[in-house]
Amino acid sequence: MPIISLHPPSKERSASTENPLPQLLQTPSGFAIVEIQGSVNSSLSPEQRGHDGATPLGKLVFPLYDSTKPADDVSWQKRVYLYVGKHQRLTGEVKKLGKPIALVRRRITTDARAEVEELEVAEIVYYKVLFAHRPEPVGTTGS
Repeated sequence: MPIISLHPPSKERSASTENPLPQLLQTPSGFAIVEIQGSVNSSLSPEQRGHDGATPLGKLVFPLYDSTKPADDVSWQKRVYLYVGKHQRLTGEVKKLGKPIALVRRRITTDARAEVEELEVAEIVYYKVLFAHRPEPVGTTGS
């Protein structure tokens, strides 16, 4: 069985272009996973998509979040909107994961004899944003 070293997050986490990991969702309480019950269909042409081929999903809004409230006030987590395009809105909520998930990335270090493959904890995810209901139609001025 191979043995691979696992390292804590490095102090100089940089957003380099060579990072193979997907971008994480940043919420007011930290990073999160987005869970959508269903599939997302897009009518964007390849030219309208991102340079990496990713399809832009929409705009995430936390309508109840107030930065002046204490950090332990989590009432803002009860409602989250995801605007998909100009005509649909998903309503969801932020849920704490039962067990946090460590996002791990591979790093290669060179020692005197050979290249050594190691793992590094990139982030720890404590929350997910859950959208469990059908999208609602909205007008173009609703977002």
